[in-house]
Amino acid sequence: MKKRADPAKVYFVDLRANTDRSVLDKLREALKQADLLKVTAEGDLVAVKLHFGEKGSTAYLRTPYVKAVVDLLAGNGRVPFLTDTITLYVGTRSDSARHIMTAVENGFSYASIGVPVIIADGLKGGQYESVEVGGKHFSEVKIAADIARADSMVVLTHVKGHELTGIGGALKNLGMGGGSRAGKLAMHSDVRPSISKEKCTGCGKCVQWCQVKAISLKGKKAFIDSSICVGCAECIVVCPERAPRIEWNWSGSLVQEKMVEYAAGVARTKKRGIGYVNFIMDFSPQCDCYPFSDTPVIPNVGILVSRDPVAIDRASADLVNRQQGLKGTALGSKYKARGDKIRMLHPDIDWKIQIRHAEEMGLGSSRYELVKVT
Repeated sequence: MKKRADPAKVYFVDLRANTDRSVLDKLREALKQADLLKVTAEGDLVAVKLHFGEKGSTAYLRTPYVKAVVDLLAGNGRVPFLTDTITLYVGTRSDSARHIMTAVENGFSYASIGVPVIIADGLKGGQYESVEVGGKHFSEVKIAADIARADSMVVLTHVKGHELTGIGGALKNLGMGGGSRAGKLAMHSDVRPSISKEKCTGCGKCVQWCQVKAISLKGKKAFIDSSICVGCAECIVVCPERAPRIEWNWSGSLVQEKMVEYAAGVARTKKRGIGYVNFIMDFSPQCDCYPFSDTPVIPNVGILVSRDPVAIDRASADLVNRQQGLKGTALGSKYKARGDKIRMLHPDIDWKIQIRHAEEMGLGSSRYELVKVT
């Protein structure tokens, strides 16, 4: 009988602090205990992958936390740079010029962090490297060029809810965030919303919102042209009547599995592995790609550090689901309920699909040991 591997270590930093020991001090200690430098080597160009936040959003990472990680790398002879990729939808991050301007407006600049900002898939998202993965859905994936070519990588993730994957953690940041624009389109290709005519009131909000002009009003009801739709699913969030609908049991599973195969593609470009830091703070119900951030649905929890993306995401989800929900949030009347907060937010989505497929793809283990850093 094959012996099961030991649980992956996930280091946990709570947010209690005093004059003798700040949260940043504890984060630095967690980075040290996790031996995060082992995924890099002296002289490496290190891609520090994060989400810079859309203009209008406020739930992205705070710069002092990012700088703590960058300073550790730079102080040990590495050459880090902050990076993200072009978005699928049209917004303030749909080309590298505006993406960098948005990053700077949100506090991520050479002046504040001490390292450059590089958009990894080029001016309009067309630069990528093909990586073989031999997955269930893709034989090869299109990874953003400068992420694939970086010598090593650290992934910093603002953990949040997500309308397509249930939860957005390290796997989503690595896979969806590491794919080129063509890769994102391939991952979203099975998401094709339709409009419930019974629920639609013809208010036109989705028509105004859709960045690719896939939605129009026909007979005072919204209509989605599937030949134009890119599958971003933003219409679901903005509709006050919840009229856009998706066959979640089918589409939700495919998006998560495809995303994981892209994560595996990124991981295969980094022979020493990748370091992961998850921030469970300002846990908003939707993706950070919107130009707003809804009220956090749980109290701030803390920071996790690991070299296993499956373990850190499973630990993040478990910590989220153990929390008491907050009143007056997207949890609604369920805020006092115990159990799976992620499913309460997105009841049609089984977020565990990404965990299972990541294990199948050899990305890591959902078995973990939580090590508290004081």
